[in-house]
Amino acid sequence: MNPLISTASVIVPGLGIRLASIGPGIGRGTAAGQAVEGIVRQPQAKEKIQGCSTVGRVVINLGVSN
Repeated sequence: MNPLISTASVIVPGLGIRLASIGPGIGRGTAAGQAVEGIVRQPQAKEKIQGCSTVGRVVINLGVSN
């Protein structure tokens, strides 16, 4: 087998996985940041915001793992 093809067959899938994980990582960070900002703005709504944030993280994780 051509060494270039065998090398590419090892490197390309790894790069694809890394690139595919960027979007969900940004989404998770944005969601967490917005939850923190909401708690800072309205401390009395902390439990409600945390509950919604937890459900959102679960949905994001389910989407990432499938």
